[in-house]
Amino acid sequence: MKFVFLLGLLAIIGALAMAGRAMLQGGRNGKPGEPGEPGNPKGKRMARALALRVALSIALFAFILISYQMGWIQPTGIPLAR
Repeated sequence: MKFVFLLGLLAIIGALAMAGRAMLQGGRNGKPGEPGEPGNPKGKRMARALALRVALSIALFAFILISYQMGWIQPTGIPLAR
């Protein structure tokens, strides 16, 4: 189960890195692309990567909740009272 959570977190970090790479890459002919330009590939790639990151984060959160409800994972932590 820890492997699934770790894999999900790595996928989220990978999507964030893809968005960062898309943001830092130059636009057409090495010039920075304008955000309002129609058909701006830089903005589309960055938006798609950030949307993927959000979707992966929501999916991982839902998987954690479902895993808890199914009894696959148990909460551990500091006890509140002795």
